[in-house]
Amino acid sequence: MRGESLGERLIFTGFGESHGKLIGCVLEGCPAGLPMSEEEIQRELDLRRPGTSIVTTMRAEEDHVEIMSGVFNGYTTGAPICLIIKNRDADSRPYDKLFQTPRPGHADYVARVKYGGFNDYRGGGRFSGRITATFVAAGALAKKLLKETLGTEILAYTKTIEAQDAGDMTIDMIRNQRYSNEVRCPNKKVAEEMKKMIVHAKGEGDSLGGIIECQTLNVPIGLGEPVFSSLDSDLSRALYSIPAVKGVEMGSGFSASRKRGSENNDVITAIDGKIVTTTNNSGGIVGGISNGMPIVLRVAFKPASSIAKPQQSINISTLEQEEIVVPGRHDPCVVPRAVPVVENIVALVLADHALRAGLIHNLMSK
Repeated sequence: MRGESLGERLIFTGFGESHGKLIGCVLEGCPAGLPMSEEEIQRELDLRRPGTSIVTTMRAEEDHVEIMSGVFNGYTTGAPICLIIKNRDADSRPYDKLFQTPRPGHADYVARVKYGGFNDYRGGGRFSGRITATFVAAGALAKKLLKETLGTEILAYTKTIEAQDAGDMTIDMIRNQRYSNEVRCPNKKVAEEMKKMIVHAKGEGDSLGGIIECQTLNVPIGLGEPVFSSLDSDLSRALYSIPAVKGVEMGSGFSASRKRGSENNDVITAIDGKIVTTTNNSGGIVGGISNGMPIVLRVAFKPASSIAKPQQSINISTLEQEEIVVPGRHDPCVVPRAVPVVENIVALVLADHALRAGLIHNLMSK
């Protein structure tokens, strides 16, 4: 089951399905002495919670987290931390009708083949975006660990929905305004246009994709274990594990392919005795190792596959073409709820690499 785990020193292992009794995770390797409560984790989960806006699914899950182990008297103990979230508002009836006709864009058919038909297909099962709640729950601990020991801050926001782009954002704008509206875009004027586009697509029974940008500040130099566990490769692997992600780029990304070396290279200089670069086309990672500049990455999300428009599929039993309509409660755009997911999955990777590098030790005793 290695595919269910992420990390080497801070190890995340997830479990549960979309319509099962619960979803959850175990986080191993978190040092003892980190102040932590269910309320702190819940604040992160509430940013991802469904049923809170017209631009999200109406599945009304509270996403109430319970700490089952690894935290005692308000502090981590050093033991594995088990977190669970019970599923309380699942409606599996529509999926029985779709068992023979896999949904376009979903893993229904490939999962059925891979697991011989024994997979839990309700709501996508283990392949559902619902599992990302566990990324957020565990990431809340990783994010706090990074903040308290290294001063690292992770800030994600909605950059693009279809043709609407947030434009240039200052760090203060991102920090203070990204959660001020339903689409999680710091540019309030653009956010209103994004919302209109999502609502319009929803009214047509369709969905939209978009791009999330994530900037991580106060990253120490030296994170990353080249060659096959470089920081950018581990970040990409983790980000691609978020359902609906179809692209990840660091720094100047694909635009670097249209530049010359003289344009894309970051000039190295010193400011107030600190070695920095005048630009950040590398996105804070060079040769797979963090260079101390902000880590800047962008994540592309495809349009949600579950849409109300009629679509063509095939009946697996008869091999005849059939028209299907996917019933149920689905996000017309997954991007707004994925903003905290991106933040927290980045936190898990960075905290793991910081522990590997010996930059985080056992926290001070009480």
